Amino acid sequence: MPEDHRGEYPDVRAWLLAAGIAGPLFVFLVISTQFIQQETALDRWLMLAFRVPGDPGTVVGPAWLREASRDVTALGSFTVLGMLCAGVAGVLLIRNDRAGALGLLAAVFGAIVINSLIKLGFARPRPDLVGPLVEVFTASFPSGHAAVSSSTYLTLAILASRSATFRPIRGYLLTLALLLILLIGTSRVYLGVHYPTDILGGWCIGASWAVACWVFIGSRQRRRQDTVSRPRQAR
Repeated sequence: MPEDHRGEYPDVRAWLLAAGIAGPLFVFLVISTQFIQQETALDRWLMLAFRVPGDPGTVVGPAWLREASRDVTALGSFTVLGMLCAGVAGVLLIRNDRAGALGLLAAVFGAIVINSLIKLGFARPRPDLVGPLVEVFTASFPSGHAAVSSSTYLTLAILASRSATFRPIRGYLLTLALLLILLIGTSRVYLGVHYPTDILGGWCIGASWAVACWVFIGSRQRRRQDTVSRPRQAR
């Protein structure tokens, strides 16, 4: 009989989850130590790409695009995400999915707290290269919209995909979440309120925190399943 060597190999899934947490944090560390002390050439080029040449106060595109950008950027605001989180968490609690509800609440409000503390630490001024199209009140790095939206929508995609038995649906939900996160981040640069490096830093924080919340949700669910299965085995 061949020997069972499964225990001798590392858990690939655990390594992937660890990489999902540590990888974005490493990128964030590089950005925060190398690229936020001054306006980078990439920041300047990308921000000016959304502006009329010779007139940095005017964005390219028709008037409806400016309004659409404001609508999209609102999908990453703390107000919208907080209300969305509260509504979905209520549904999860009704379904007796306390782990999912707690994980979602942690994904949103944890990301808000973490990002706000990091903002205070770096205190990077907002861009003055172009005229902003919306009013802002906090520091620039990392982007709160990017961090909290990525943490929230990735967690929502994970929660929704749990009940999807058809694998392409899971990929579709994740793709939708990533597209929405990308649009929200891009809208912040288009509106002139963030450097691209602010957005990238926010994405790193949000993605890492979302994976951490995913690990929490999964561990709580496995513990609950074990608790339910033990009485049945005892019978």
